[in-house]
Amino acid sequence: MSSCSKILIVEDEAAIRTGLVDVLVYHGYQVEAVANGREGLEKALSGSFDLLLLDVMLPEINGFEICHQLRQSDPDLAIIMLTAKSMDEDVVQGLSLGADDYVTKPFSITQLLLRVQAVLRRTRAPENSTDIIHLSDKVTIDCLNLCGKRDEETLVFTRREIDLLRYLQQHGERPVSRGELLHKVWGYASNADLETRTVDIHIAKLRRKLEPEPAQPQFILTIRGAGYRLRAVTQAQDS
Repeated sequence: MSSCSKILIVEDEAAIRTGLVDVLVYHGYQVEAVANGREGLEKALSGSFDLLLLDVMLPEINGFEICHQLRQSDPDLAIIMLTAKSMDEDVVQGLSLGADDYVTKPFSITQLLLRVQAVLRRTRAPENSTDIIHLSDKVTIDCLNLCGKRDEETLVFTRREIDLLRYLQQHGERPVSRGELLHKVWGYASNADLETRTVDIHIAKLRRKLEPEPAQPQFILTIRGAGYRLRAVTQAQDS
């Protein structure tokens, strides 16, 4: 995988940027690195990269704005945000804008490589998954076009959000654990030893889009001690 994967690093701290380049090249990746947000956005928009390692605080254009603009033009580009460890809001905002995952500074090489390997391991939609998910008469998700409707409101999804919804939909009434979602949707090894809130943040983001009352979800249910499951209200009523 690594020999054909191209990674762009956008990081203004020279020591971190150089260290990232050295580690990733050592592990067989093709790497380019820039220190400026505007240059990073221009390179990322070229479409020639498989993964973007994106710092939050950058000259000219910050990482949040870069992530936002890229998601409008390329929903499939893998993005990992580099955030300050003490800034929880950076993590939430980055994932809310469409980043696939995050690495907090200071980070270990092992944790970084786990995340890089995971987001580059693209999840294919299950063969028996549907292209349209009907959660209710008023909420519909078009998986192929990464969009949907809630009442009259048009919804836009990232590829990762659709992968997550499809996996939950495929497993029907069975609760799916966070670990299984990290393994099957994000591509982490099943025995990977890491701490990440990415599943919970993606679930919260989907609830804000899909649920009439996100604090009292009807569709994406938390099953205490077991994980999450997707409930189609119209199907449940019909049965």
